[in-house]
Amino acid sequence: SPQAVLSTEPTCQIVLSITPMCQAILPTAHTQVILSTEPTRQIILSTEPTCQAILSMEPTPEGLALWHIEVQEGQLEAFREAEREEKEAEDRRRRVRRAERLLQEQEAQGKAEQSRLLRLRKSLLTRKELGRRHQQLAEDAQRSRRAAVQFLRASLGRIREREAQEALASREHLQRRMDAVLALKGSISANRETLRKFQAWGQAKAELAERRAQAEQAAVLAQGGDAFRHLFHQQRNQELEAQRRAFEEGQKLRRQEIIGRILKEKAEEENRKKQPPSTRATCQLTLRDKTWSYVSDVCEGKTAAPTITESLEDDAVAHHRPSQLVEAISSESVQVDPGTISEEETLAEPEISGLWSEGYKPYQVPEEDVDRKPVGGTKMDKDILARTMERLRSRQVQKQVVSGREYQGRPFNSKPERVHFKDFDVGKVYKKKITLINATYTINYCRLVGVESHLQDSIHVDYDLPGPMSAGMSCEVLVTFKPMVNKDLEGNISFLAQTGEFSIPLICSTKKCSLSLDKELIDFGSYVVGETASRTISLTNTGGLGTSFKFLPASELCNMDDSQSLLKSSSLFTSEDKSVFDKVVTSLSEQQLEGNESSPVDAQSQKESEEIDGQGQENGLSAGEPAEPERLNTLEMLPSEEQAEITLGELTEGDIGPFSSIRVPVIFTPIIPGQVKAKFKVTFKNPQCPTLYFSVTGVAMDVPVWVLRPNVDLKICMYDRLYQDSVLVHTRSKAALRLRFEVCRELRGHVELLPEMGYIQAQSSYSVQLKFLPRQSLPEDAGRYFDKESRVLEAPMTIWVADQVKPVKFTMHAIVTTSDLELSPTELDFGHCTVYEAIRTEVHLCNHSLLPQEFGFVGLPKFVDIQPNDGFGTLLPLETLTLDVLFQPTKAKEYSFELVCKSEVNRCFKLSCRAMGVQPPLELSHYQIKFAATALYDTSVATVYVSNSHLSMNPLARTMPRMGSEDTSRLGPTSFQFLPPPDSPITISPSVGTVWPGKRCLVQVAFRPMLPSELIRQEALPNITKEMVTKWLHKDPVTQRKEGRRQSLSMLRPQNRARQFRASAPHTSELKARTWVIPWLHSSSEEYQAAQANLTRAFQGRFDKFVVPCVIASDDLQARQGSEPPSFSPHNTLYLELWCPAVAPSIVVTSERGKTILNFGHVAVGHRSMKKVSIQNIAPEDLSLEFSLLNPNGPFVLLNPCSKLRTGETQVLVLSFSPHESVLAQEMLDIITKRGTLTLTLLGTGVASMITCSIEGNVLNMGYVIAGESVSSGFKLQNSSALPVKFSLQLDSLASTRAQERQQLPRFLTSPNQRTEVVGTQNLSGQSVFSVAPVEGVLEPGRTQDFTVTFSPDHESLYFSDRLQVVLFGKKVSHQILLKGAARDHMMFVEGGDPLDVPVESLVETPMLDPEHREVSSRPGPPSPDTEELRPILLTLDYVQLDTDTPAPPATRELQVGCIRTTQLSPKKTVEFSLDNTASLQHKGFSIEPSRGFVERGQTKTISVSWVPPADFDPDHPVMASALLQLRGDVKGTCKVIFVARVVTSP
Repeated sequence: SPQAVLSTEPTCQIVLSITPMCQAILPTAHTQVILSTEPTRQIILSTEPTCQAILSMEPTPEGLALWHIEVQEGQLEAFREAEREEKEAEDRRRRVRRAERLLQEQEAQGKAEQSRLLRLRKSLLTRKELGRRHQQLAEDAQRSRRAAVQFLRASLGRIREREAQEALASREHLQRRMDAVLALKGSISANRETLRKFQAWGQAKAELAERRAQAEQAAVLAQGGDAFRHLFHQQRNQELEAQRRAFEEGQKLRRQEIIGRILKEKAEEENRKKQPPSTRATCQLTLRDKTWSYVSDVCEGKTAAPTITESLEDDAVAHHRPSQLVEAISSESVQVDPGTISEEETLAEPEISGLWSEGYKPYQVPEEDVDRKPVGGTKMDKDILARTMERLRSRQVQKQVVSGREYQGRPFNSKPERVHFKDFDVGKVYKKKITLINATYTINYCRLVGVESHLQDSIHVDYDLPGPMSAGMSCEVLVTFKPMVNKDLEGNISFLAQTGEFSIPLICSTKKCSLSLDKELIDFGSYVVGETASRTISLTNTGGLGTSFKFLPASELCNMDDSQSLLKSSSLFTSEDKSVFDKVVTSLSEQQLEGNESSPVDAQSQKESEEIDGQGQENGLSAGEPAEPERLNTLEMLPSEEQAEITLGELTEGDIGPFSSIRVPVIFTPIIPGQVKAKFKVTFKNPQCPTLYFSVTGVAMDVPVWVLRPNVDLKICMYDRLYQDSVLVHTRSKAALRLRFEVCRELRGHVELLPEMGYIQAQSSYSVQLKFLPRQSLPEDAGRYFDKESRVLEAPMTIWVADQVKPVKFTMHAIVTTSDLELSPTELDFGHCTVYEAIRTEVHLCNHSLLPQEFGFVGLPKFVDIQPNDGFGTLLPLETLTLDVLFQPTKAKEYSFELVCKSEVNRCFKLSCRAMGVQPPLELSHYQIKFAATALYDTSVATVYVSNSHLSMNPLARTMPRMGSEDTSRLGPTSFQFLPPPDSPITISPSVGTVWPGKRCLVQVAFRPMLPSELIRQEALPNITKEMVTKWLHKDPVTQRKEGRRQSLSMLRPQNRARQFRASAPHTSELKARTWVIPWLHSSSEEYQAAQANLTRAFQGRFDKFVVPCVIASDDLQARQGSEPPSFSPHNTLYLELWCPAVAPSIVVTSERGKTILNFGHVAVGHRSMKKVSIQNIAPEDLSLEFSLLNPNGPFVLLNPCSKLRTGETQVLVLSFSPHESVLAQEMLDIITKRGTLTLTLLGTGVASMITCSIEGNVLNMGYVIAGESVSSGFKLQNSSALPVKFSLQLDSLASTRAQERQQLPRFLTSPNQRTEVVGTQNLSGQSVFSVAPVEGVLEPGRTQDFTVTFSPDHESLYFSDRLQVVLFGKKVSHQILLKGAARDHMMFVEGGDPLDVPVESLVETPMLDPEHREVSSRPGPPSPDTEELRPILLTLDYVQLDTDTPAPPATRELQVGCIRTTQLSPKKTVEFSLDNTASLQHKGFSIEPSRGFVERGQTKTISVSWVPPADFDPDHPVMASALLQLRGDVKGTCKVIFVARVVTSP
């Protein structure tokens, strides 16, 4: 309902309810009252009486009700106040409790703080005590180290002193050896001339003897005697004479020796005489008296000369001795008087002929030598000659070694080097001489072998054997050539020398034509109409065959030879023609040198050409006057008109002889002004000669005014630039002429001639200024005068002469080029770039001009840089230069700017650029890391922080992360990931992480330089090759052949082919090719590690630079586990630049080829293996060593750490490996120095013995054996581990604890659950029923050991058992094998059925007997030995019927009837069995198959029993039946089989 508000005070209002049609606001006396009766009409009452009247109105019933309500509310106010007080009291109680709890917590916190301070104080005291102890230990270690250093210095001093003494002694010894070598060299040099004298003398002697022998032989033949017989007698006499001389020389030597002894004895006798005489008289002759008597007898001739028993040494042996000259001298020098050879009459010859000609006297052979020397030389000379000739005939090559140098090369040089018969005629005979010069070091022989087979009919070689030829001597060979066919021939003349075979090339070439013109273009230049000019052209034939020629115009056909081609359009020589021409010229020069006649040049044609030249010179200008190459309009004329102006002389055809030339005149007679061209050809009768072409051109002029330069070349010009040149006009007129200069209409806007008109004086010149300003419209304006492809402008200019019709023209040439520079690309988009990096982009600046231009980028913004040279440089014509534009934004925004490039002609070229500045949410503490020089296989670590410094969204606080002008990225966790390059030595950890706002993440960057594996494998390849070749060489031939066949089969696969090597097999002379397949090297192989050590020592250093990107994603990686991977933004990417210098290590491993991986191999658990490694300091200074800690609980131990390593010193470290378990162990041992770290990798494998047994289930059942006999069975143990294993086999029945176990209660008294022993029934004799062999041994890795178990029971029992344990290394049980067996007294047994007794034998044997057995046993009398007691067998068959409606399968059981194999003699070899009462069993539902049969020895047979319930079967009463199983073997036996069948509903 509507309400009226009465306001008396600003803070007090009373609400009154009035009628809907009246609303009033009742103020105080000073308040206006608004009375509203209708919504659209208001009345304002402002008088107090009116207000009082309104207030005095009687209240309505509704107002009274409202008042009553207000009174009741006032009464209830007291209750509200009480409730409020109670609530306040409750709040006060809560505050009190809260204060008490706070006080208690503060007290507890104070106590905890006191206890923490107490523990901290105790830890500080403990730490101080430990520090004091550590300091004391360090001081003790330093004192001991100083003492050790003193002793070490003393020891090293003594060692260095000893090494210095040894080095001094070594140097002295080396100096003595050098002095000896120098002395030997001096003596060799001093004796060299003497040896040359002896060689010359011996050669002269041999030649003289040979001439004498030839002369003597000729004399004997002339007298008609037998030369061979005379020669034989002469040789025999010479041998006897040589023996006599040798005997005489020996006698002389013996006499000298005897005289020496006598003189010595005489001296001794005189010494004895000086001593006091001896009392004893000598009655015998002394040795001196005997010697004097012997000498006197020999002198008087009383004693006969002893016979010669010793002969000269064998010639073959003498031939193989190194010095034949000394033996020849010793055998022949006896006949020569030493005084006959003086210094003036030496036989030594100079190396250069004529050097000693002055005062030279020929050697005269003494008469006594002539008389004594036999005809034909001595026997030794003849033998040597015969052996040499025999070797030459058999083509045996002998190496020639003089003064320790072996001659290698051509033995004889020939002059000329080749024999060339040029231009021969068939039927004629040609001869040439060849001079062969001995080029070896000493005497050599030469024999003619012959010519090749295809040359034998035409070539004949005359060669007289010259005999031995000294070095530098020569002989002549005559080669005769008689050609039979006109064909080129090539071949060789072969000779055989003592040092090898050689040959001389032989060439025979026929006559050929080789024709050429001396010029291809004849340019007469400019001539005035009416003048005549003449030029000559020469046709030269450089071949040996002549032909007919004819000069014709190129348009006419040739009738000389129809086979000649008419399509030849050029007379240019090809490369083959040029080579032929060079050969012909060479042959021509050679024939001229040899004196062959060549045909002279035609005198008449030469004379005519000279006359024509003279006429041309008379009619032309003088030498001082300028020529007139005025260019006129080219006229299109017919060929006949052109040939009328250009004609040939009288000599246009004829014959040209070999090696001759013809000069033909060409006459130019201009008739019509203009350019005249003509083309001629030269044809030949010989079809092998190609047609030759040449051109003739000339210009005819008929005005006296001409331009000195008809072609004004302005070179290369640019558009919009001015170029000037002057044109000089000449006149030969004797009067002044008026000239007007005109430019063609198309080029008047580009070319200007100043002045346009002028006067030229008589016989003078006039200069005109040419101005050329090419516009951009030149290609369109010039039209046909401008070639757009080549940019060449040919502008025709005209000079009009007064009173003359034909003008004078000249041409302006210019190559007009542009001044444009092209920037490629035209726009640059740097993309997204963070404020922490700079982007480099390549820009290509191309100069399209044909002139070089300078350029420069001006007005660059601060965030852009251009390199090289800050964007300035020079571009060559048509050159393209690559510039690097660097952009680095200063803040996150969009960039759009232009780069201006200015050229030297002030042209501007702009390049538009745009980019997007990015402020990434993360930042790096360093964007560039420079690692220190790091040794190979060492590690340098640097630290980088990845920070997220954005805490608020206030852009005024700091720059917010954003991309350009986009919205600010949200704050929160930000993830990053470093992406290092693959196969780089850089490791970043962690490479992935998340940084929260205001936090930072520590990232470690590790640099570990390593050698590339490919380089190491290349280094190891030669070593592998050598080892494989060595292994191949040391194998026997049979193995080599087998491997060769195997290798040939493997080589069928080409992908396994690597490289071929050659090796000579032992005891063979021929080389065998073999292909080796290089295996793939692993990093753990010895060759790989050796190559790695060699490369590490030779490492010189390397510097690499890497840039690693760091991508950023605005997400938390840990919160996204198992979900999609975070999306890293490619724009928010940071880059980390790494400078990585690598140096050689300071410490290297010298043992085991430098391997840093120590592999202890396989070590048995509980054992220890030791290894030694040697390290050497290769640094130039002493190094202190520190070692990293190995795992205290690990298997590796460093036994002898050292603290210092001097430069060059080697230290041996000893490490041990003792595994505690079967595991592959690996640890890293770091040897730390100030120059780097050497890391040793320790590897080892703890191997537990692994033995596998061939018995499945670890149960070995020996089966049934007759008591008293034995049976054997075998099994195998295989060692599957990599170590040899020591084993032993133990039986529990023979264990030492067996006696104590037998003192306990018997097993049959305990329950089956408490029976734990496996040793069953044993023999009654006390021996073990089971035995095994061998008992112990060592099992090699991968080998198998066979074991034999023997079962020997001595009584009947079914429960023989024992346990066999395989013990390794005497303490570890590897396998436990249960041995079982059963024994019977007879050969038959039955198995199967339900067990009726316990599997433990009692102390007293109490067999179970049924009533029938009791009846049998109660019968009087002893039991029959052929019968066996009755044994019961129980068979329970359960028929499982799950559903009554569905038939179930029958219940089945089996019995095994067996026959034991025995060695005893028995009348029966088999066991027969039969089961009776089968009919009643079948009636009850039982089915038995078979019911009877027999069993062979060592075999068993199965009796299958099945049961199906019959139709009258009662499920509550099981079916029971029995039958007797009769057994007949060595005895008869009966078994009672009891069948119990029932139906069950569950299996």
